Amino acid sequence: MSKMMRGVLIGAVAVVILLGSFSGGFLVGHFLPEGVVPQQVEQVLPPPTVSPEQLSTTPEGLGQLFTPFWEAWNIVHTEYVDQPVDDLALMQGAIRGMMDALGDKHSSYMDPKTYKAANEGLSGSYEGIGAYVDTTADYLTIISPIPGSPAERVGLQPGDAIIAIDGEDMTGIDAELARQRVLGPAGTTVELTIARDGESQPLQFTIIREKIEVDSASGEMREDGIGYIQITTFGDRTTQELRATLQDLMAQNPKGLVIDLRNNGGGYLQTSVEVASEFIPDGVILYEQYGDGKRTTYDALKDGQATEIPIIVLVNEGTASASEIVAGAIQDYGRGKLVGVTSYGKGSVQNWVPLSNDQGAVRVTIAKWLTPNERTISDKGLTPDAVVELTDDDRKAGRDPQLDKAVELLLQEINSGTANQ
Repeated sequence: MSKMMRGVLIGAVAVVILLGSFSGGFLVGHFLPEGVVPQQVEQVLPPPTVSPEQLSTTPEGLGQLFTPFWEAWNIVHTEYVDQPVDDLALMQGAIRGMMDALGDKHSSYMDPKTYKAANEGLSGSYEGIGAYVDTTADYLTIISPIPGSPAERVGLQPGDAIIAIDGEDMTGIDAELARQRVLGPAGTTVELTIARDGESQPLQFTIIREKIEVDSASGEMREDGIGYIQITTFGDRTTQELRATLQDLMAQNPKGLVIDLRNNGGGYLQTSVEVASEFIPDGVILYEQYGDGKRTTYDALKDGQATEIPIIVLVNEGTASASEIVAGAIQDYGRGKLVGVTSYGKGSVQNWVPLSNDQGAVRVTIAKWLTPNERTISDKGLTPDAVVELTDDDRKAGRDPQLDKAVELLLQEINSGTANQ
């Protein structure tokens, strides 16, 4: 995780972490027949006393701000009907409430189990169905199935919303909790009910979980002399695997390269810079734009193996985050064209900051990223130079018109002599 934690230091005492407790509020709706007035059964009590010990743990200058929090904390511990309360759950709920109060769907609290699972996904293996998902929507939503995974084999698609798991309705269930329900030991079965745009009725999928081993970068030489490279994530091993793949392919003297970033849900920012540098010889790869107007510039590294060979990049609605950084830089420099459909549109940078005592981590948005031409793609995505759809019929028939178009354009470029040599 050190790649994403560039010196971020949170010297927070427990009370700072607890800011925002109960930010969701206490709201209970009672539906009564019209005209019926409920009888008052509540008691109005004076605010509880905040102890000197509690005030002493409050950061200096924030005593008045934190007094209502400590009052609420004390009320729960003295007045709530079911005692004793779970202080750990209250603490985690307080952190979660603070992050939710930011109103940023990409900033959140990851409890220890969630944090562990997130790390496993980027390290290259875990047990589940094999899909990158969005936990910020009302329902757990597929961003992209991992190539070769159970999720891809049964036909899950980007944008699929998981509305039921094993027959249990997920309406109103936190999407992160739903994600944990989908994970499970290899060999076990999970039944997903999917809502898909364009389908009038929910779709049912029965999926056998597997141990997902993610080869984050792989490639092959095609018979037409074009090298094909697929990058599925930007994790711990991606740069090493890509460099090994390029070394093998470049030794075979390909005419050009197709870089497949479809259904790549992203990963580490630094890895995206390293990957882009294999194809871009110099210049800015991205800018990190902070809220105070400052920015950090990430330049291409030296000695990339494929900085001159003609390239085309495949993108789709599952191309997100770090993969958009690479595709955006390649497009801005005219280093290669994008083929496919508009990408996901995640143009912000998050740091994952682990909390003390193995209490998970806070994922917080620290900046927006901009392409070399200072484009922001948040909620807009990258528009391909050649828009090509991949339909359900194409998938069922084993056709890939996006790859076909990429190869066609690449060969045209090479044969016309306009390729970047």
